[in-house]
Amino acid sequence: MLITKIYKPSEFNEAAKELRLGELVAFPTETVYGLGADATNEQAVKRVYLAKGRPSDNPLIVTVSSLEMVKRFVPSLSKEVEKIIEKFWPGSLTIVLKIKDGSLSKTVTGGLKTAAFRMPKNETTLNLITALGNPIVGPSANSSGKPSPTTAQHVYHDLEGRIAGILDDGPTDVGVESTIIDMSTEIPTILRPGAVTAEEIEKVIGKEVYSDKHKVKENEIPKAPGMKYKHYAPSAQVLIVNKDNWNSALQWANENKNQVGILADDEVLSKALENKTYSLGENVESAAKNLFAGLRYFDDDNQIKYILAEAFPEEGVGLAYMNRLKKSAGNQFYNK
Repeated sequence: MLITKIYKPSEFNEAAKELRLGELVAFPTETVYGLGADATNEQAVKRVYLAKGRPSDNPLIVTVSSLEMVKRFVPSLSKEVEKIIEKFWPGSLTIVLKIKDGSLSKTVTGGLKTAAFRMPKNETTLNLITALGNPIVGPSANSSGKPSPTTAQHVYHDLEGRIAGILDDGPTDVGVESTIIDMSTEIPTILRPGAVTAEEIEKVIGKEVYSDKHKVKENEIPKAPGMKYKHYAPSAQVLIVNKDNWNSALQWANENKNQVGILADDEVLSKALENKTYSLGENVESAAKNLFAGLRYFDDDNQIKYILAEAFPEEGVGLAYMNRLKKSAGNQFYNK
C-alpha cells in the first residue's frame, strides 16, 4: 500500500515529480479537490479509474495551466470560445472542444472526438501543472459515487493508501464542481450546471445557450463527468425537503432523532433542537459551498439512516446546488 503524503502549497515541485513518475496526486481547485495524473501518460490515467472505482466510459476533464496547453490538443478555437476563455478562465468553467485525432488517449476521452478542458482558479494547482509541463486529468478526488471532497482531509479519508500524495491548499471556495459547456456543437449547451450560469455565458457570446435536460442512455458515452451514473451519495438516504414541508419534516425527524440528520440553513436549524445537524449557512451560495462537506459529515455517523436536506430555488447557483442534491438523493423528496 502506498504512503499518501500531504504536500504544502509551496511543495508543488515535489508533487509534480510524483506526477512525472506516473503517480497520482490530488490537487485543490476553487470548486472541489481533483485527482491528478499526467493526461499524456495513459497508464497513469488508467490508475485514476482504479483508484476511484470509476466507470471507464466516463470521460475525464483535462486540467490546464495555460491557453497554449489547450492549443496542443485542439485544432482551432472559435471566436466564441476565445471570448468565453478570456472572461471565465481561470475559473469554474469547463469547455468541451473537438480535439486533434490521436492527441489524447481514449482513456481520457472515453473514446469520443472531444475533450473537456478547464483552467482552475487556484495558484497552487496552476503552479503544479506548469511544473509538470503537461495537463493533468482532474476528476473529483473521491471514491466514485461518494460526495465530492472539499478539503484535503476528505480526500485522505477516501483515497489514503491508493494515491501518492495530496496537495493541501485548505477548504475550497465554491464547493460544487465547475459548469460544463459543450462548445463542440452548433448550439452551446450546458451539460452540467455550476457557479458560472448560462445567462452569464450568453452575455459574453451574444447568443442563446441551451441547458441540456436529456439523460444519458445505458449504452451512450457521456460527453462530460456526472451525466450518467449516480453521484455524490452518502451511505444514508438523502431526502430533499421543500420549504413548505419543513414543519412536518422536523416533527418526523424529532420522532426518529437518532437516525435522522438535518442539512439546512441557519433558520431551519434554529427549530431543529433534537437532531444532529450541519449548517448550510444563510443563503444558496453558502449552501452550495457546504453541501458536500455536510453530506460527508453525516456519512461518518453510522447511526444516521436519513438526511433531510434543504431545497433551494433552481436559479443561478441554485441550479448547480439542486443538480448535485437531486443526484445525491436519487431524486427522492420528503413527502410524509
